[in-house]
Amino acid sequence: MSGATIIDGKAVADEVLSGLKKEISTLKSKGIQPALAVILVGDDPASAVYVRMKGQDCEKIGIKSTTVRKPATMAEKELLDLVAQLNADKSVHGILVQLPMPEHIDEQKVIAAIDPRKDVDGFHPINVGNLIAGGECLESCTPAGVMELFHHYKIPVEGRQAVVIGRSNIVGKPVSIMLLRENATVTICHSRTKNLAEIVRQGDIVVAAAGKPGMVTGDMIKQGAVVIDVGTMKLENGKLCGDVDFDAAKEKASAITPVPGGVGPMTRAMLMKNTVIACKRQVEK
Repeated sequence: MSGATIIDGKAVADEVLSGLKKEISTLKSKGIQPALAVILVGDDPASAVYVRMKGQDCEKIGIKSTTVRKPATMAEKELLDLVAQLNADKSVHGILVQLPMPEHIDEQKVIAAIDPRKDVDGFHPINVGNLIAGGECLESCTPAGVMELFHHYKIPVEGRQAVVIGRSNIVGKPVSIMLLRENATVTICHSRTKNLAEIVRQGDIVVAAAGKPGMVTGDMIKQGAVVIDVGTMKLENGKLCGDVDFDAAKEKASAITPVPGGVGPMTRAMLMKNTVIACKRQVEK
């Protein structure tokens, strides 16, 4: 029997949402209605599911949610005009353009067009720059959710060796900055890293965000390490799995996130939190 704590992302997310619900109720009593606008271009089935779930989260806690659905043939200029319109709309506090977008649209250009104060995904270059520089920003949701799990479970970060596998702008890079900010010593690994297993074995904290099913095996985990699995992939049999071989890793880890039910629910909860933060900042200024 393993003594690893199974980190329950759903329970922590529910707690975050419940706190937000109270906060929103207070805002509403002052005549302030937090509002999120989601733009969905095209008919990617996974994106449609995500957008629907985000809408349900909003409804559950009292955020006004609007989804603008557009065909995959939408011109880039038309999308940029729509973003500009939502930027100017004072009743909208958060704007989210669901990724991925159709190939003819430049994602970076669209992200950069969003007012950074309304960029609840935390992807705008100004928010990313402020995260690195230590300024006020809206933080990328998945990494912020990972840090929330550390705080909730009182897992110490300071002074520990953290190994991050993956260098994406959405998870790998920002989570490395957040760990560094809390005084961890951070090593970032990626597809070109030599001796990956050797490096991962040194990690007191391992954050796997590479998007490769089961690439982190049990023998790569140091005894007592904390393992956070950000990967979520669907196998041919329809089952969801992560980057980590969960059954083998939990025999050595002191705490580990499952897939599903680990980091996933936290990402959505942090999106709601960002929407409330964005609303409060816009109303105050």
